[in-house]
Formats: sequence, C-alpha cells, structure tokens
Amino acid sequence: MFGIDVRQKAWSAGLIVLFFVAWELFCLMTGMSDLVLPRPSQVFVTLVQRFPVLWPHIVQTLATTMLGFVLGVALGVALGAIIGVSKTAYDTCYPLLIGFSSIPKVAVVPIFVLWFGSGTVPAVLTALSICFFPIVVNIATGLATTEPELEDVLKALGASKLDILWNVGLPRTMPFFFASLKVAISYAFVGAVLSETVASNRGIGNVMMTASSNFNVPLVFAGLFVLAGLGVALYVVFSLIEGQVTGWATRKNDVIAT
Repeated sequence: MFGIDVRQKAWSAGLIVLFFVAWELFCLMTGMSDLVLPRPSQVFVTLVQRFPVLWPHIVQTLATTMLGFVLGVALGVALGAIIGVSKTAYDTCYPLLIGFSSIPKVAVVPIFVLWFGSGTVPAVLTALSICFFPIVVNIATGLATTEPELEDVLKALGASKLDILWNVGLPRTMPFFFASLKVAISYAFVGAVLSETVASNRGIGNVMMTASSNFNVPLVFAGLFVLAGLGVALYVVFSLIEGQVTGWATRKNDVIAT
C-alpha cells in the first residue's frame, strides 16, 4: 500500500509539472503576449524578484483571512449546533442563512466600508460572511445523522440533551466539520482578497489591482500563485489534522482497500 501511495503522489506531482510545461510551451509556440498570458517562468521570476515587496502584503492577507476564518468557524459551529438540534431554529434560521448566502459578497463590501471604513475590518468581515455558511450546513447535517434510536437509549439511561450533543452529536459531526473547513478556507481567501481589491491599500488583492492598472500581468499572476499556494498549504494542514482526528471515520475504507 505504501508503494502504491508513493506512486500515486509521484504521478500527481508529474501531472502538475506537466501542466506548467505545457503552459510554457503553449506561450512560446503561439507567441502569446505577456499582457494576455505570461509564461510560468516569467511569473516565477517576478515572484522571486518582488518577494521582499510582496511579503508584507502576504502577511496582511493571510492574517485577515485567518482571523475571518476563525471567527467564521466559531459562528458556523454555534449556528450549526443550534439549527441541528432545534426544529424551530432550523425553520427560522435556515431560510435567512440561504438568503444571506445568495447575496453576492461584492455587494456587501461597500456596506462594511461605510460602517467600518477601509482597511482590515471589512476584509475580515467579508471573509467571515463567505466562509461560515458551509460550516453551518455541515454541522447541522452531521447532527441530523444521529439516529433517533440512539438518542432514545441515551435518554433512557439518564442523559440530557446537552450530554447527547456533547458526547455523541458533536463527535459524529467531525468528518462533516473538517470537510467544511477545507471548503471554508478557500472561501475565506476569496472574501479577504475581494475586500482588499475594493477597500484596502494593503494585501495581495490590492497588489493585484495595482499591478493590473499598470499592465504588469506577470505580477498579477504572481499574486494568484501566492494565493493558490497559501490555499493549498492550509488545505494540506487541515487534511492532516482531519486524518488524526477522524481516522475512525475512514478506517473502514482503509480496511476494504487493503
């Protein structure tokens, strides 16, 4: 199994490298202008050359994203738990959440700017407002999978609703929770960068907007590469934590695979 896993990862890495090679060759063979699609080599050179300048903006975007993400996780878990255990809360809150989630967040950013001014706060709130919804849905769904028969047995043994929620409901939501985290972190980056392009003078989003106005397309793509790298790194971190926390949920699949 270990050898197969290594070969699979090698194939995946090879396909990623092949993608960038194909991109490079396509630009060279077609004579593609840098203003339309820069070559990956140009993007990497720009990233290395401008990294000292980009670093403070990377830190700013990462900080606002993570703060919005953490607040979104806290809000999402709380709302998801309430909706998952209460039929009244489900009927009341769920339509409101769906309606709020359907609003394009680019329309919400000017409201945040009007309330809090430009800068970090709108970016944090935009990241929060985008990333909390999948967490709410997955937590509520995970709680809904608790069998009524199990709840009846626990109640017969003297367990309260809070005991059932804490000892059975929330642990059973862990696979759903970590699945939502991997989606939510990407959404948080989208929200933070969106706000930075509209109402901030710091962050990768602001760098990309400035570079775009100056027709510095390689720098725009360098910003995209940075965001992609940060997103993939955080995804891998959450996947590793998920494997440690929810290994019991995938153990059956592992046994079948062997």
